[in-house]
Amino acid sequence: MGNLSGFLAQNAVKVENVKHIVSKRFLDEDGKPIPWEICCITSTEDEALRKSCTKRVPVPGKRNQFTQETDYNLYLGRLAAKCTAYPNLDDAELQNSYGAMGSDALLKTMLTPGEYADYLTKVQEVNGFEVTFEDSVDEAKN
Repeated sequence: MGNLSGFLAQNAVKVENVKHIVSKRFLDEDGKPIPWEICCITSTEDEALRKSCTKRVPVPGKRNQFTQETDYNLYLGRLAAKCTAYPNLDDAELQNSYGAMGSDALLKTMLTPGEYADYLTKVQEVNGFEVTFEDSVDEAKN
């Protein structure tokens, strides 16, 4: 058996937050785009997010049989909101300024569709997903 000390929590290399320009529409005092900060979540947090976006649906034609269905759009929105360290999407003033309730709704309101899609891809990359869920879903459909 090898030495397990490299696996101890205090010896593991921490995943650093990533700064990323999400949009050229949010500018600082100098007129430069403000970088957003994206953090990585734990697998436990990811599992809880997935479960919150999964529901039981009846199997057509089979009485009392159910299958689980995950709403990936909802999941990705919640993942992006959870991983956004800056700006603080839970800030009431920010949410009020856009008329949005909740961090995932705020993201969708703040960003254009293209910016939002790019941001979802970046969040997945920061969390170690080499193939995005959207790519996986598209592949499964084909």
